[in-house]
Amino acid sequence: MPATLRTNLGDLEFTLDGAKAPCTVGSFTYLAQKDFFDKTNCHRLTTGAIKVLQCGDPTATGVGGPAYQYDEENLPEADSGKPTATYAEGTLAMANAGPGTNGSQFFMVYGDSELPPNYSVFGKVTSGMDLLQEVAQAGSDNANGEGDGAPKKKVTIQDVTIGAPTGSAVG
Repeated sequence: MPATLRTNLGDLEFTLDGAKAPCTVGSFTYLAQKDFFDKTNCHRLTTGAIKVLQCGDPTATGVGGPAYQYDEENLPEADSGKPTATYAEGTLAMANAGPGTNGSQFFMVYGDSELPPNYSVFGKVTSGMDLLQEVAQAGSDNANGEGDGAPKKKVTIQDVTIGAPTGSAVG
C-alpha cells in the first residue's frame, strides 16, 4: 500500500507492507487518517552507525505517542549469530522503548544500519532518499551524544496520505 509523507523539505513516498506487519500498518494508517502526524517535527537523527531519521512523536521529545502501545511484528533476523540485524537503506520501521511499546514513533534508514532485531519493519522508502541524505549530511545537534540528536536541518511533517500519492490518477 502506498503512503506519502509530505514535509517542509519535500515528499517521501513509502510502500507499506500490511501482509507482513498488519498491526503496524493498521496503526500507522489510523494515526495518519486522524492527522496525528501533521505539524510534527522529526526529532532525532543519528549520523553514526545507526543512520536513521526518527519521527512520529507529537511532542518531539522522544517520549510522546498515542494513548496505546502494541507488540512487535516482522522483526528481521539477527545476522549470523550476532545480536544485530541489518536494517537496509530505505527501511521503514517502528521505534520503541522496549518490547510491547510500539506507538507512533517510526524511523527511516538512510544508510545500511545494524541495530538489535527489535524494531518492526513495516515498509520501504520508495522515493525521497535524496531528502533523507540531505538531512543526514547537515548533521544533528549532538544533544544525545556525538552524532545523535535533533536534525540541524529541521524536518516538519505537514501531512501523511495513505493510498495513491496526491495528484496521482487512480485507475
